[in-house]
Amino acid sequence: MRLQLALNVSDLDAAVDFYSKMFNVPVNKRKPGYANFTIEQPPLKLVLFEAPDAAERLNHLGVEVFESEDVTAATERLKSVGMEHFVEDGTTCCYAKADKVWATEPDGARWEWYRVTADSETFGEDPKFDAKTPAQKADAR
Repeated sequence: MRLQLALNVSDLDAAVDFYSKMFNVPVNKRKPGYANFTIEQPPLKLVLFEAPDAAERLNHLGVEVFESEDVTAATERLKSVGMEHFVEDGTTCCYAKADKVWATEPDGARWEWYRVTADSETFGEDPKFDAKTPAQKADAR
């Protein structure tokens, strides 16, 4: 498992250049308005959404897991303690198909526990959704 940090950036090219140098790793996935890095040390999935006009630089936080049972366990844990949550099984987002569960912390930061099941050539499932920028799509959640 590794933590995910999803940032809204004003200039994707500059951010990719910076984070490539900062963590000494190449970009893992690069699409229009979107990039991600898979960083081994420290274990981190860094996601960049090109959003020059975003009010906040932090888009959302997450925990990437590698077994579907881990997403199920997170969902059950949230349910058992009465936390409001939102389940997305088999969703397409961020150029990947995934199973997810979302929760929002008291000050509004969004967290997801997720497992990527396959790559996707589209950001989302709906063509109208795909016409939005990645940051707009993430904010629509």
